[in-house]
Amino acid sequence: MCVNCRTASYTIHAAQHHFGWDNSIAPVEKVAPGKVLEFECIDSSAGQLTPDSTANDLASMDPGKINPVTGPIHVDGAEPGDALVVKILDYKPSGFGWTANIPGFGLLADQFKDPALHIWSYDKDNPVLSAFSPFGKVPLKPFAGTIGVAPAEAGRHSVIPPRRVGGNMDIRDLAAGTTLYLPVEVAGALFSIGDTHAAQGDGEVCGTAIESPMNVVLKFDLIKGADLKMPRFETPGPVTRHLDEKGYEVTTGIGENLFEGAQGAVSNMIDLLCARHGYSPVDAYMLCSVCGDLRISEIVDAPNWVVSFYFPKVVLD
Repeated sequence: MCVNCRTASYTIHAAQHHFGWDNSIAPVEKVAPGKVLEFECIDSSAGQLTPDSTANDLASMDPGKINPVTGPIHVDGAEPGDALVVKILDYKPSGFGWTANIPGFGLLADQFKDPALHIWSYDKDNPVLSAFSPFGKVPLKPFAGTIGVAPAEAGRHSVIPPRRVGGNMDIRDLAAGTTLYLPVEVAGALFSIGDTHAAQGDGEVCGTAIESPMNVVLKFDLIKGADLKMPRFETPGPVTRHLDEKGYEVTTGIGENLFEGAQGAVSNMIDLLCARHGYSPVDAYMLCSVCGDLRISEIVDAPNWVVSFYFPKVVLD
């Protein structure tokens, strides 16, 4: 998994984490551009879910301890208007993960009101496939769901919504080899990372991916005066090759509202998976979240837009 790896200068340990974005949080380390660090990232439950957890444990989770991020890191010379360059060198997965349907959360929260939990295990030294059930195996692609820098606005801000400085973007292509550029809004940038995933589909439709603690190796640099408005990134090559080889089942949602179109496309895929492959609806929903992709297929032919949901056939072999 390592791409252009270098030995990290030191490790930022899991105990050095925080909840929410706040530019008054003191940095746990100060580093010069060019440094390589290894971050220990806790899963998005902050360790509240374990390999022995059941769906009953979801009700007792402390919502104030969701999505911890390791950091923050002060990068010397970073000033507002610069871009922080984050080269993602390596992910070191743990072998444990979970996916949940959390009541009140997710694209189809109005349809799936009961808690559900699936525990994953995989070979951490060769994280290629992870079994979901007798019906399918999900190709893995580790990445960090939450990665960003502190916003300029004072006070504590929720880590749940993504922001112009990054944060909980849940972009599965922030994988090893990708370079991410983040707009700096405060001196030192104050970078943090967490919410690591072993795999996720574009859209993370049930609200969770394969949530999995793991270490991440990163290299930092700066572009002075970049005046970047929003995050951007570069990938080293193809981004879907691990799923493309057998083709896709695709369902659509069509109408005047993109959100409702997305709901329709996913609902239609759940119906298809249940009818054709014998999944329970909630299992199909969670499986869609970890390996299926929502795409805007058409947004110019007013008044109706088309959203498509791509489910990779390779999962069902």
